[in-house]
This record gives sequence, structure tokens and C-alpha cells, in this order.
Amino acid sequence: MKVMMTGGGTGGHINPAIAIADTIKKYDKDSKITFVGTYKGMENRLVPRAGYPLEHIEIQGLKRSLSLSNIKTAYLTLTSVHRAKKLLKKYKPDLVVGTGGYVCYPLCRAAAALKIPTAVHESNAVPGLAVRMLSPYVDVIFTNFDAAAEHIKPKFRNKIIKVGNPGKRADENYTREEARQKLGIKQRFSVLVYGGSLGADTINHAAADFAKKYLPKRKDILMTHAAGAANYEEVKEMYGDSIDAENVELLDYIYDMPVRQAAADVIICRSGAMTTSEIAEAGRAAVFVPSPNVTDDQQYKNAKVLSDKEAAVLIRDADFSADAMYEAADKLLSDKLYREKLEKNVSSFAVPDANERIYRELKRIAEAKK
Repeated sequence: MKVMMTGGGTGGHINPAIAIADTIKKYDKDSKITFVGTYKGMENRLVPRAGYPLEHIEIQGLKRSLSLSNIKTAYLTLTSVHRAKKLLKKYKPDLVVGTGGYVCYPLCRAAAALKIPTAVHESNAVPGLAVRMLSPYVDVIFTNFDAAAEHIKPKFRNKIIKVGNPGKRADENYTREEARQKLGIKQRFSVLVYGGSLGADTINHAAADFAKKYLPKRKDILMTHAAGAANYEEVKEMYGDSIDAENVELLDYIYDMPVRQAAADVIICRSGAMTTSEIAEAGRAAVFVPSPNVTDDQQYKNAKVLSDKEAAVLIRDADFSADAMYEAADKLLSDKLYREKLEKNVSSFAVPDANERIYRELKRIAEAKK
């Protein structure tokens, strides 16, 4: 099977695409997969590293405010569909899959026009502009959240299939005790804090203040904090002498996330679609601090879906501090029933076989049009 994958700009679009591609290769070793992205997005780093060829289409996003660049965006949107058709005629794929971001629009729109089986996947609770624009044309719309369906026009909702979020699954599943033993955790409670691979300033500052203000009095808590590689040295200075405490563990990056999540009693983090899916699969009580710098406030909307179902605690970035962090963590740690309630509720959002669900449906639509 020949497949073209598209989705770019951020890891939130690219990593699900890579996960889908890896799953296709797992079940169809002879498949040939090519990615299509922009010249400037993170796909230029992530896709080659994953071992897939990458083609490019020149296109840019729409500015939310009045801007002359929107004239160029409109021009590129029209011309990029023509460029996409050339790529499709060159590679002759049996299937095209988009995972969001403005670059997925021209390829998926061109594929649908050429009667090539086409699917899109939306990780967030509120679909992005590209997915909403493509809904009349694609064969299938995969979603991670049930709430996403509310933002697709009713006449196209019959195309929606909730499959969860594609991603790299852990090779091993740990119980909390197994994970604690593996990591050598001696404290009664474990609090895991991170802001994504690049870190998050608000969370980093709050965690450093939390370590200095509260952890000296709470020897029963181990806080593990991943500050982000770019920020590690700066954050280390923020910690001061508290960095040497036995119940403080400062890291630049977490390479063993599944075991860290399994060991945690409380996780404090951002709320991108991939992160919320990981928390659901881990079944852990989480405090989400959505990034305020994401298009359409997507992280807040993701976290709001979970908090409304009593599946997580939500604190706005502007309201997050060491005091807010302690108040939320202390409530979860001191009230076991409340913590277990969140764990149970967030677990209901988990779809551990998302990769396989997507693969089966992609194979079906590809074969249906032969």
C-alpha cells in the first residue's frame, strides 16, 4: 500500500502522523509512506528522524487579526492544491491521511478531488480550521474527543469515528508499586511536573518556588520536575540550595515517561492532546495548566472537557503559582477518595488500541475504492 501522510507545524500534528505511519508499517511491511509538510515546520526535524521521506508544499497559516499576510495565505491556499495534485500524480498513493495543521488542507483537498481515499485525524477537543474545512470532502474524520463532533456540521458527522489519539505505546505497563520500586522512590507520595519537551516558564517558576517554600516541610513528597533542555540551567539556579534536597529531582528531559507517570500520585503539566491522552492511559490524577500561547486556546478546551467530567483539575496559566500548585497537590494527596475518583474518570477517556483502530479503518477505506 502506498500512503501519503500530511500534518505539520508542531509536534501535536506530526507525532500522531508518525504513529499512524509506524502502525501501517507494522502491519504492512511492504507499504511505502511519504510525508508532505511545510519548509519551516518541526516536520523537517521529526519526519527524517523517524525514517520517512518528506516532500514540501509552500503554504502558511491564516492570521487571526487583519493582516496583509492573509492575502498571501489565500493565494498559497489556491496554488498549493495544484502543487499537491502534482505530488499525488507523481506518487500515486492508495491513501492520504492528514493529522491537522494548515499544510494538510491542500493535500487532502486535492486527494479527495482525485477520488483517492482520504482521512483526517483531529487530536483536540475542538477541531482546527483545516479539519473543519476538509470535513465535506474526506471519507473519514477520526477524533480523539467526543466533543469534537459538536464542531463539525451535522450533515458530515456520519463520517466521524472516535478512535482516540495515535501515539507511541509503552512496551511495558507498570503498576504504581512496580514503577516506584524501579525508580527507587522512598517517599510516601510522588508528584511529577513537566511542561513539555521545551519546558514551560510558568510551571518552571512555580515548581522552583514550590520546592523552596513547601518541600522542606513535606518530606513525604518527592517532586520530580522536568524543566526542558533549553531551560535546565536557568531553572537549576532558581532552585538554589533546595536542589540538593532528598525530595527534589530536577531533570532536563524525561526519557522514561511511562514509568514516571505510573509512579506518580499527581501529575502537573500542560494539556496538549497527546499529553491528555497519555494521562488518560496512565490513569493518573492530573492538574492541567494549559498553555495560553496555543491557537484557539486548544489546550484550555482539552483540559475543560476533562475537568467538566471531574477527570482532572484545571488551573489557568495566569492563576498558576507555587501556592496554587501546593493547594491543588495537597488536596489530591490528602484526599485519597478524590484522587481515585479523578483516576477512574480520566481512565474512561483512554483508548489504548487507537493505533490499531485507525489502521483497520484506513485499510477498509483504501480497499473499498479499489
